[in-house]
Amino acid sequence: MKRTILNRSVGLAAIALTASMGLAACGSEDTDSAAADDTTSESSAPMESESPMETEEAAMAAPFGPGCAAVPTEGEGSVEGMADDPVATAASNNPLLTTLVTAVKKAGLVDTLNSAEDITVFAPTDDAFAKIPAKDLNAVLKDKAALTAILTHHVVPGQLSPEDVAGTHETLNGDQITVEGAGEEFTVEGAAVICGNVPTANATVYVIDTVMMPQM
Repeated sequence: MKRTILNRSVGLAAIALTASMGLAACGSEDTDSAAADDTTSESSAPMESESPMETEEAAMAAPFGPGCAAVPTEGEGSVEGMADDPVATAASNNPLLTTLVTAVKKAGLVDTLNSAEDITVFAPTDDAFAKIPAKDLNAVLKDKAALTAILTHHVVPGQLSPEDVAGTHETLNGDQITVEGAGEEFTVEGAAVICGNVPTANATVYVIDTVMMPQM
């Protein structure tokens, strides 16, 4: 009788031990499975950081040059504000270009420039016009034909990026200008670009420090 009870007790103990080991194994498998799922989820999460190429393209698309510091940081005359308007209107809101805007109005070129599609404008600053003796500047402002020739000498077809602007280009005046340089340093017929790659609704503007004179 005692042997029967003993055998039964040993059998129950063996069953309990087997069940316990089975539960432990299942728990281990569940833990490993959950860890694997977490690892898979983390590895499949999308990368949100910008690629080096996207960062470089964004930098290249931005205006550049020491003269950009003088452009307003907000309002219609800022880089963001100018981007919404056609080029003559955009220039009229920029305090660096008041003399140029006056000249464009006297030459009757506001509508011509605003309605043009995809142009590049090399825009002389007020200081650039101030290099011209006042007597000569006033005489040119009164001569519509000469003024038109000078202003259209500063405009070329196509919106030229910094990668494309270097080279010789035909102007709206029917003559040519040559841009030299690379990166963020350019000159146009000896005039230095002080703030380049400024966008407007229909043009790309390169602000320059000297008025260029065509062959009259």
